[in-house]
Amino acid sequence: MANRKLDQPATKSIRIQRDPERVGRISERIARFIGSWQFIGWMTIVVTTWLALNIFAPQYLKYDEYPFIFLTLVLSLQASYAAPLILLAQNRQTDRDRVTYAEDRAHNERLHANTEFLSRELSAVRAALGDVATRDYIRAEIRELLAEIKADQNKPN
Repeated sequence: MANRKLDQPATKSIRIQRDPERVGRISERIARFIGSWQFIGWMTIVVTTWLALNIFAPQYLKYDEYPFIFLTLVLSLQASYAAPLILLAQNRQTDRDRVTYAEDRAHNERLHANTEFLSRELSAVRAALGDVATRDYIRAEIRELLAEIKADQNKPN
C-alpha cells in the first residue's frame, strides 16, 4: 500500500504482470537444457521405454500401439514448444552480442583516437629535438674549437 497515491483513485488490475527478463532467462535455461547431451539421453530413454512398453508389454498395458500416434503427438508438442524457446534464447543472445559489439567498437575508437594523439605528440617531440643541440654535437664543436685554439697557440706571432 506504500505505492498508492492519495490523489489517484485506487485501481485493481486483472492483467497478469510479467517480467520479460525473467521469461527470457527461463527460456534460455530451457533452450540450454534442450541443447544438452543430458536432454538427448533422457529423451532416448523415454522414447525407448515408450516403444518397448507398447511393443513387448501385455495387451492390457499397451496404451499407444504400433503407429504410435500418441508418441508422435507428444514429440510434436515438445518440438512446437522447443522451437520458439530456442528462438527466444537466440534473440536474447543476439541482443547481448549487439551491445558487446557496440562497446567494443567504442573502445576501439577511443584507442584509435589515443594512438593518433600519441603519434602527433611523438612527432612534435621529434621536431622539437631536431632544433636542440645534442651532446655529441656539442662535443664535436668543442673539439673543433680546441683544435683551432691549439693551432693558434702553435703559430708564431
